[in-house]
Amino acid sequence: MTEYTLPLSAATRNRPAAISSEQLLVETGARVILGEQVQPRGVVVPVVPSAQTLFGPRGASLMADGSLWVADTGHHRLLGWPTLPEADGQPATWLLGQPDFEREGGRNAHGPVGAASLNVPTGICPLGKGMAVADVWNHRVLIWHEVPHESHTPADLVLGQTDFVSAEINRGATQPSASTLYWPYGVFWDGTRLYVADSGNRRVLWWEGIPTETGQPADGVLGQADFHCRDENGGHEADAMSMRWPHAITHFGDWLVMGDAGNNRVLLWRGAPQRNGQVADMVLGQPDFVQNAHNRGNYFPNAACFNMPYGVTATENWLIVADTANSRLLGWQADDLLTGAPARTLAGQDGFQHKGDNRWGVVGRNTLCWPYGISAAGRSVIIADSGNNRVLFWDRRS
Repeated sequence: MTEYTLPLSAATRNRPAAISSEQLLVETGARVILGEQVQPRGVVVPVVPSAQTLFGPRGASLMADGSLWVADTGHHRLLGWPTLPEADGQPATWLLGQPDFEREGGRNAHGPVGAASLNVPTGICPLGKGMAVADVWNHRVLIWHEVPHESHTPADLVLGQTDFVSAEINRGATQPSASTLYWPYGVFWDGTRLYVADSGNRRVLWWEGIPTETGQPADGVLGQADFHCRDENGGHEADAMSMRWPHAITHFGDWLVMGDAGNNRVLLWRGAPQRNGQVADMVLGQPDFVQNAHNRGNYFPNAACFNMPYGVTATENWLIVADTANSRLLGWQADDLLTGAPARTLAGQDGFQHKGDNRWGVVGRNTLCWPYGISAAGRSVIIADSGNNRVLFWDRRS
């Protein structure tokens, strides 16, 4: 159960009255929940590792073969299910990164870095017949050419390092290059390019096609003028080119979409960017490309602002953003997209002007606490509800 920094009575007394807001997801809440351990309010209980528990998961995705993989971030492991679970608490079948389900040996399982070790895995996505995983604190991306069907299967290829046993920031150099990474939190494959949110270098890298060689350099960069810069917001105020904390990437129709969490905004490029440092064409969450305050400088949110948007995904006619620190999801349709446009709908809160972990109440099937990574699976949104130590499969209303 999550502890709250603002007492429930104060939150209830000070928040604005509810406003009418269309709900993005079915109001009864998640259809299936993995990992949840509901405890009495105020009781802090350690999450003991098992095949059914999760600790601060930050990513979850359905793979091309129909399997589900979850980045169980706090336990430094990946959990896999052969198909999308249909019942609450269904135990995982496969395990990567730890010796067994009941033991959590810490970062890299308290051993050397290797092709099957993990240190704060976060972003995860399908990559052709395989998958890519952002192994954040090893400063690398691991690639499996085919999705593992056995526990402890080592990765086939690594980006960001020269080999599987190295784990230095930018390979130990003072400046980045096209071949190095620093806290890569997000990965996304659009069928043509692999994108990586290289968060510590304040940039997004892309590779044309599926990488075929360990340490392969990226083909392009967004957020910096070239591969050797890593200044926050390009060393000046925010603009249409710069980034502060890029975190997740997706495609929505013709748009490339990226959650720039540190600038409390989402950037959009029309079509696939073709040159390094290409400026974005649109921004959501801010009235322009310069402003970057969370909730546009206000304590309470509204329909057109964010507080650290860590996750983005697209499902049919909806662009969905995980507005993480406001503990909600926001949704736009294609016709809504204009710079600074308000969301059409939301989930996790009663209204656009509401915030608070689990709606300042107890955890429920329709509440959120720091939703981190999100992805789509048909009519379901897969939500890594990190603050509640669980993953939700929550269906859209339309």
